[in-house]
Amino acid sequence: MESENNVKIDIDKGQCCAKSPCESKILDPDLKQKLAKIAKTIRGLSIDAVQKADSGHPGLPMGCAEIGACLYGLILKHNPKDPHWINRDRFILSAGHGSMLLYSCLHLAGFNLSLEDIKSFRQLYSKTPGHPEFLDAPEGVETTTGPLGQGLGNGVGTALGLKLLATRFNTNEHKILDSKVFVLMGDGDVMEGVTSEVSSLAGHLQLNNIIAIYDANSVTLDGPLSQSCSENTRMRYEAYGWEVFEVDGNDLDAVASVLSRARTNQKSPRLIIARTIIGKGSPHKAGTFKVHGSPLGVEEVQATKEALGIPQEPFYVPQSVTDFFNKKIALDASAEDDWKKLFDQWGKANPELLKEFEVYAHHKVPDDLEEKLKALTIKTPVAGRKASNEVLALLADELPWLIGGSADLSVSDLTMLAKFPLIGPKDYKGRNIKYGVREFGMATMATGIAQTDMLVPFIGTFLTFSDYMRNAIRLCSLMKEHVIYQFTHDSIFLGEDGPTHQPIEHLAGLRAIPNLYVIRPGDQNEVKMAWIAALNYQGPTALILSRQSLPDLELTNRPYSDGLARGAYILKKEPQGKAPDYTLIATGSELHLAVDVALELEKLGKSVRVISMPCWELYEMQNPEYKDSVLGGNLGKRVSIEAGVEQGWHKYIGSDGIAICMDSYGASAPASMLAKEFGFTVESIMENIL
Repeated sequence: MESENNVKIDIDKGQCCAKSPCESKILDPDLKQKLAKIAKTIRGLSIDAVQKADSGHPGLPMGCAEIGACLYGLILKHNPKDPHWINRDRFILSAGHGSMLLYSCLHLAGFNLSLEDIKSFRQLYSKTPGHPEFLDAPEGVETTTGPLGQGLGNGVGTALGLKLLATRFNTNEHKILDSKVFVLMGDGDVMEGVTSEVSSLAGHLQLNNIIAIYDANSVTLDGPLSQSCSENTRMRYEAYGWEVFEVDGNDLDAVASVLSRARTNQKSPRLIIARTIIGKGSPHKAGTFKVHGSPLGVEEVQATKEALGIPQEPFYVPQSVTDFFNKKIALDASAEDDWKKLFDQWGKANPELLKEFEVYAHHKVPDDLEEKLKALTIKTPVAGRKASNEVLALLADELPWLIGGSADLSVSDLTMLAKFPLIGPKDYKGRNIKYGVREFGMATMATGIAQTDMLVPFIGTFLTFSDYMRNAIRLCSLMKEHVIYQFTHDSIFLGEDGPTHQPIEHLAGLRAIPNLYVIRPGDQNEVKMAWIAALNYQGPTALILSRQSLPDLELTNRPYSDGLARGAYILKKEPQGKAPDYTLIATGSELHLAVDVALELEKLGKSVRVISMPCWELYEMQNPEYKDSVLGGNLGKRVSIEAGVEQGWHKYIGSDGIAICMDSYGASAPASMLAKEFGFTVESIMENIL
């Protein structure tokens, strides 16, 4: 149970003795003793796991043990037996290298993580990998972290997503969604640029449900922080619009007090700067970079346990700690039961909202969506980005859980949902997020929004700026989160902006990311079906769209299951009974060019097959029989036509195939001149392949 100031009352006799969360000493001595024992156990488990693995980062878990003990023993509202409870508090370890802090806390708190799992730290296929992994690690791990800074980005995104949901579903009588997001980050996170991006936006939006804890131990992996950084982090975050607290992170009274205070009467994002000693308890390595990324060593483990008063027995967990959390689990379950009663009352009082809540929770695509999209009239010729915008207008009405946003380019990437307002400071009723010129931060936040499990975000920018987002896209793909990226201005044909903005290698780079669908539709018909693919796939999708207008191709107007769902399909077949002399394979804006080339070849008496290949990933998922029917057997000379680098294409055209591609960075000129200069005309291609 919780007191009025949100400090949980201890099991048995230990009580929170404060009447105000602002008091510096809030812990009853009995409760403090229990939390101290939990902190000591966290240190012991962490150093033993790292030592057994002979690999890992013991410094952060040892330095932040009091923070972990207070969060999991006192502050967090959750139920370890129902880790997906929608109104749970989230804890994200952005400093993912300190994963043993999280694993120790999850094990002690009663999540599905055994002591044997702790002993298997960093071993093949264990539930305790070196950095927390959302898919493979245990329940209670909210996101994949490790590349520094992104955990905070995910946390800000989740906090924003929860605000959107709370605004939609809470009523004056029943506040069914009121959880908080806690993020623990280190010096490395604070230095990474992405935290500046998301912290700035969180302050602008005045998100009052995120609390970041900065483990300020002044030590980096490579040495003292002073060798590389001397900024005033407090002033920086106050400038962002955050409220900042400072605390001795190894003082249990102070930590419990500030965590309680931070989640009470919150008006804006809050940062707790917790001064800690990295590797606290180690007689010879505490406070140094030597304890950051390496095991303590057998002798130092023994000395540390002796100094801390921990038995030398490996992986020792006192029975009193086990008893504490066994009793606490019952209270956690009771808290969720109380919430379920509140939810039932809300549902009975608001039956229409309850129906909508279920729609959000399952975000099912309507059965007739393909039919509605096919009936949508879009004037042609039309740019891929414009066709997608018209599709989005329809989808916004059909799918209330779809949330849009752009990195200051909505007027160009055409991601704006025109019928719906912007999301702004303290105003979370809209469905359009203006992320500002913060591509990396936008991508990390989109992943966090998806991790609410009730919203599907789509975000937009130019394809060339996917480089800024790449690591966030990679982690999203690793987690298979449902995020849709709308990348426009997809080739040299954006024209006069020139090589700095003309994406050349980006398609190949995105296709190299496992679990990411990369779809480059060739006209409005394929754009419509690309959105169906993106909505059906429970993972990330990159839609690659043209700036320039494209003609409609009658042959692309076919059912989703017979066309884009296959990844590649025969657009124009060679004459029956005659093997192709040429097989042309194209994507996107070059698809109509392939059709035009085929017509010219046929005038010369050649037999030609044209294949549209908008999504390599979907094609590779097809059965062997289908793949053989499209690209198997004697297909004559194979030719790929795509205004990007040739990398990857020879898998489909063979080593002797011809790749009509880009081998330079393009140039600044009108699109028609660029087509002639770089060989993307019917005449140039004919000359090249004949």
